[in-house]
This record gives sequence, C-alpha cells and structure tokens, in this order.
Amino acid sequence: MAPFIPLKARIQLGLFSFLTGRAIGNDDTINRRLLSRFEPLVPADPKPKSGVCSADAIIDATRDLFVRIFAPSDLSNEEKAEKLPLVVYFHGGGFAFASPHLVSYDDWCRRMCSGMRVVIVSVNYRRSPEHRCPAPYDDGIDTLRFLESGNLESVDILSDLNVDLETCFLAGDTAGGNIVHHVARRWAASVDSWEKINIKGAISITPMFGGEERTDGDIQNQNLPVLTMQRLDWYWKVILPEGADRNHEFAHPFGTTSKLEERFPPVLVFAAGYDILRDWQLKYYEWLNEMQHNVRLVKFPDSFHAFYLYTKCEEWKKLVEDMKTFIDEHKNE
Repeated sequence: MAPFIPLKARIQLGLFSFLTGRAIGNDDTINRRLLSRFEPLVPADPKPKSGVCSADAIIDATRDLFVRIFAPSDLSNEEKAEKLPLVVYFHGGGFAFASPHLVSYDDWCRRMCSGMRVVIVSVNYRRSPEHRCPAPYDDGIDTLRFLESGNLESVDILSDLNVDLETCFLAGDTAGGNIVHHVARRWAASVDSWEKINIKGAISITPMFGGEERTDGDIQNQNLPVLTMQRLDWYWKVILPEGADRNHEFAHPFGTTSKLEERFPPVLVFAAGYDILRDWQLKYYEWLNEMQHNVRLVKFPDSFHAFYLYTKCEEWKKLVEDMKTFIDEHKNE
C-alpha cells in the first residue's frame, strides 16, 4: 500500500529527485552552480504576506551562515504587549540540500509563524559534502550565540515586538531534526555559559537518524518517491566523519549509554508512517522514554516524508497545532 501524494507534490518531488540527482557527481560532489539555475529561491520580504513579514540577518558571511527571520504582522495591540516565544528552525534536505530561502521552506516557516504566533529564526547552516558533521551543529550553536548577543534588536520587523529569548524552542525537520538534538545537547552541556537563551523545548519533525541495521521501515519504504534507500545511504556517506559508519553518534545517538544532560529540554517527536526513517524516529522516542525523559510522540500513520511542505496535505495543520500546544505547555516552565 502506498501513501496518497497529491499530484502537485508528486511533480515537485520528481523534479527535486531529478535535479539533485543530476547535480551529484561520480566523486560525490554537488554541482551547486547547476543546482542554483533551477532552485526556486525567494527573497525576504519585510512587507506583510499572509500575516507574516521576513528579513535576513548575516551571522558569518565567510561560511554563508545567515538566518531568515519570520514575524507575525497581524498581532493585536494586546498580543504585541505580550512576550513572543522564539523558535530557532533547522531545515531538512539530507544535510546536503535546501535552505531558508528555498520557496518551500520560506512558505513552511510562514505557515508555522502564523499558526503558532511566534518569531521564527530559520538557519542557513553549512551543508555536506563540502562540510560534514559536526559543522551544522557548530553553526547551530553559533546562531544561538548570535541571538544571545542581542542581534535581534536591530531587526526592523521586530522593532515593535517583544521577543522573549528566555522562551526559546529548537525545531527542525528531517536533517534539521537531527541538528535539533545535537544542538540541544551542546546547549544543555554548557548551560551555565548562557545568560539570555533558555531552551524550553525541542521539536523534532520526522527526524533523520539511522544505524547499520536495516529496519522494517527501511525495507517497506525504500522506494517511495520522497526519500529512497539509495539516496539515504548516500546522504550518510557524505555527512558523517570520514571512516564512520551509520552507528556513529551523529546518526545513532541512542546507541550510547551515556545519560542526557540534566538541562536537556522536553522533546516533541513527529513520525510519519510512510517514511523510510519511520522506525528510527520511533527508536529515538523509545530511547528518550527509556531514559525517563520528558518526551511526547505524535504519529502521522498515513503521511509521507516531508508531507508538511505541501499545503494540499491537510495534515500539516494538525502538526502546527501540536507544535503550538507543546510550546504553550512549556513556555512558562
């Protein structure tokens, strides 16, 4: 049985698979110049669009580390007087593709911003194969340091908003969900060095974890049009440190017996039934649960990998509602 994938989504997925496949060379490099000719990128827009405005801020131009900031533009005076939670978001794309200014992620962040009534900071982290892990984790921490230093105060679209750095959440999908875990652990391990940023929760949307074992989900969903086993194996090959296998802690965090840091935040995990990563998402939840950590699992049994990027897939609305509920539950802790 295959998942229902709307026609427009099938076309977009087919184009993504074709273009990225053509851009990957026999030497495992990516022809970024070729890819840039076809990637649908959109600029930030300080003017309201669907109740949200956006702006870019550069953190380190030498490594193209920047953030796209999304803020609700239709808040009432009462809402403007309240403190707004901050969500630091890490996009998906197998660590190798996509960015905050890709049209699908710009749109997704707008929908989350509008639906959750939060400020979103979407991170353009370094990608593989040019930059293997832990480079994206380093960029995540550096983004938090950038925010800690008060750099949001100079962003015009936030001038009349009360952004609360002490009510910060990490969120990300697929590869970004993996980054959320590792950045949260780094923050929790150095919590005494942070004066403003306080991470209240981690939201992991169909996160990208793995291992050397082939699970039922790997086998059952290996040929779906969204993420195949062949592509997933290639991702791990160019993501992990040279010589590492998929049982490395970057891919397989639940393979370690070490305890989580005391300040590691509560976690919300989303899993999709028709996702090659499904069983690894469940293993992540089970591992956190066995560690007696505060974790919640939400399943979308009939959905496919990255379904929320497509507005025809109505389940994205429930996903946003669940994220908002999680944020509301933990923002005052």
